[in-house]
Amino acid sequence: MSAELHLDFYKYQGTGNDFVLIDNRQLLFPKNNTKLVAHLCDRKFGIGADGLILLENDNSSDFKMVYYNSDGNQSTMCGNGGRCLVAFAHKLGLFDVETSFIAVDGIHKARIENNVVTLWMNSVDNIEQRDESFFLDTGSPHHVQLVQNLSNIDVKKEGAKLRYGVYGEKGSNINFVNQLGENTFRVRTYERGVEDETLSCGTGVTAVAIAMHYSKKANTNAIAIEVEGGNLSVAFDFENNSYSNVQLIGPATYVFNGSIVCKL
Repeated sequence: MSAELHLDFYKYQGTGNDFVLIDNRQLLFPKNNTKLVAHLCDRKFGIGADGLILLENDNSSDFKMVYYNSDGNQSTMCGNGGRCLVAFAHKLGLFDVETSFIAVDGIHKARIENNVVTLWMNSVDNIEQRDESFFLDTGSPHHVQLVQNLSNIDVKKEGAKLRYGVYGEKGSNINFVNQLGENTFRVRTYERGVEDETLSCGTGVTAVAIAMHYSKKANTNAIAIEVEGGNLSVAFDFENNSYSNVQLIGPATYVFNGSIVCKL
């Protein structure tokens, strides 16, 4: 006879990048059960999401972020997921306006005002340029490529080619970029672990903003990014070839909450 797990969950989205959020401060969630995580993220048989995030206690900050891709595996930093977790922690009453939490890539500061979450990302010191593309790590690895006719690109097909063909099994997220104005860009992203296009990617948007400034396509330290699911902005300081005080700014929205029974 199979065991059952009764889970309370919350659903949040940040510019269309959606997540199942679970309060795991009592450490009841079976964290090594990749099939369960994948099931919960499945849009036909589960709740449906681009990823799942556990909120846990932490001794060095207000809370801990444990992030899973929709394939069920724990992964690198997720910017929009981090912003959604901040909104969730605020809803739980864990802080008032400003907070800090620990993720897989270290401590992050954040603040929330009127459902807009500003998340401080890690500094970036290393950017590789390859013809019209760039590679950098903003908590997750990102390929940034300028393209024409962004609307007509098959992001899943072309993204998969680069994700595996250039970066191998470990892979990279792939961002296709079109410049809309002096400091405004449109981005479509293929996310590894989801293995498809998502409506938004926070670490991807951050990577694009930095890469566009690095390549002198942008001339300010506050850059507007249009994604399929809405609009985000990225701000940073640039000094001695280093990008610091990197801020990812945008809405993080509660969608619904509920309970689900899962067989283990």
